[in-house]
This record gives sequence, C-alpha cells and structure tokens, in this order.
Amino acid sequence: MRKLAVLSIVPVAACIALAVPASGASSYRVKMGDNFFKPKTVTVRKNTTVRWKWKTKAPHDVVGRGPAHFTSGSPKNHGNFSVKLRRKGTYRIVCVVHPKMKMTIRVR
Repeated sequence: MRKLAVLSIVPVAACIALAVPASGASSYRVKMGDNFFKPKTVTVRKNTTVRWKWKTKAPHDVVGRGPAHFTSGSPKNHGNFSVKLRRKGTYRIVCVVHPKMKMTIRVR
C-alpha cells in the first residue's frame, strides 16, 4: 500500500517542477486605452518583462522613471512596447501626451 501512495505522488511532484520556468523569467501585460493604464499599480519580481499594447484614437507613449529610465519613443495611436525590469525599486510610468495618465510598478 505504501508503494502505491509514493508512486502516485512522484508524477504530481514532477509536473509541478516542470511548470516553473528554470530561469525564473516572467512577463506582465499592461493594457492602455485613451487616458488609462490598466492596472494603475502592479508589483512584479525582478527580471520581469512588462509589455504595453495599445490601439487608440489618441497617440500615446510609455515613459518610465525609477531605478532605470525608459521610453517607448514618439507617441503613436497603435503601439507595442516592452521592457525588462532588472532593478528593484519603484517605477513611475506616464504618457507624456496625457500627463494624468499614470501608473506605478514596484519591482521586488
């Protein structure tokens, strides 16, 4: 009876171990719309790639300030931008075309 119990646990443990990426890499998506980031605040692990995507009526961009600075470039109506956050700390994100359009990313 003990052998059956042990044998049934081993495959489950192996599946769980395979589900975790070996590099610890991960990604997070942020939605953008006309005048909003969703979510407004997020906490991620160090080395997470954050991706923004938008298809809007008004032009937008992504500018980040914190332990590292980054920008998506010139504002545009359709865009994709991603950045790998390698440094721990708090990042303040804004769309320079719409200064009230803000979000915060905390990297642990």
